Amino acid sequence: QVQLVESGGGSVQAGGSLRLSCAPSISGYSMAWFRQAPGKEREGVAAFGSIGVIVYADSVKGRFTISKDNAKNTLYLQMNNLKPEDTAMYYCAAGLKARGGLLGPLDYINWGQGTQVTVSS
Repeated sequence: QVQLVESGGGSVQAGGSLRLSCAPSISGYSMAWFRQAPGKEREGVAAFGSIGVIVYADSVKGRFTISKDNAKNTLYLQMNNLKPEDTAMYYCAAGLKARGGLLGPLDYINWGQGTQVTVSS
C-alpha cells in the first residue's frame, strides 16, 4: 500500500488555473487523477499509463495536462481555463489493477485523501 498525498487545490474564478500535485509518483505504475463532485460518481480526469500512454476525459481535453517529474517523484495536473463544473474533490490514484481501465474509478489500488477545487462563476 502506498500513501499518496495531494496538494494544490483551492478556490479560483472561472477561467483561472491551478496545478495539483501528488506525491510520490511511482515509477512503473500507472497513475491518474479522478474527481468527485457532491452527489455525483467519481470520474476519471487524466491518466499516465505505466508505458507512457496519456489519456484524458473528453470534458478536460485541451484544458488539463497531466505530467510527471521523475526527479521530484511528483505527479501533476495542470488545470487551465477552469469552469464551475470542474468544482470537485480531486484524487490521485496509483497502481492499476489487472485488466483495469486507465480512467476506471474502481481500477486503482492506491488513493490519496483528495484536494478540493472550487471554481466560481
